[in-house]
Amino acid sequence: MAAHFGAHEVMEVHEVLSTSIEGINLFHLYRPYVKDQQLRQILDRQILFMTNEYNNLVQLVEQQGAGQAIPYRTVKNFAPTYGLDNPATNSPNTTANQMDDRDVASGMLLFHKSSAVQKMNSALECADPNLRSAIQQGAVNCSEEAYEIWQFMNQKGYYQVPTMKEMTTNTFINSYGQASSPGIYAGGAAANATQGVFNPNPLNVGSINQNQIQPNTNNINLQ
Repeated sequence: MAAHFGAHEVMEVHEVLSTSIEGINLFHLYRPYVKDQQLRQILDRQILFMTNEYNNLVQLVEQQGAGQAIPYRTVKNFAPTYGLDNPATNSPNTTANQMDDRDVASGMLLFHKSSAVQKMNSALECADPNLRSAIQQGAVNCSEEAYEIWQFMNQKGYYQVPTMKEMTTNTFINSYGQASSPGIYAGGAAANATQGVFNPNPLNVGSINQNQIQPNTNNINLQ
């Protein structure tokens, strides 16, 4: 590994790569239990992507710039189904032979969710811009992979989305209004921000004319 990486970065890369290996191995273990053809296609596609993503990150940290972060592409025209429709009762399996498509999909979803959080936290600790960008993209990829498997689960009724009463939902949504522009910064930071200029002291707070400073000699006892 390149010596110019910081100690914290090295440990974050270690955690990300180790988790990636465990995820790939886990998905291989899931594969024999998959019966649904659509789920098998998703699983195989994600194993291939995760493997390539792992190799790219290894290449990046070893050769600096050789690896490129590739975004994961998912379907965006999915219309989720809301509401509960006789959801099945969940309980732990007693043997591995009881594993089914729902178990596999749930395991895949939970892995991607936890990996997205881990990778984003790791990216926030990276000083090297290329490494930071690659791990950050990895977090986004986990989010996209999670959403892909969630779409499958939602379509199959494995992951149903409970809803509130319409009046309750509207009450929550309508309890927020848009913020007004911060008028105290008019002509200062707020105005400069629209032009891509940041003035750290728009009101000249703390700017003191030295000629205006007069010593206070009243009631001073010089004895």
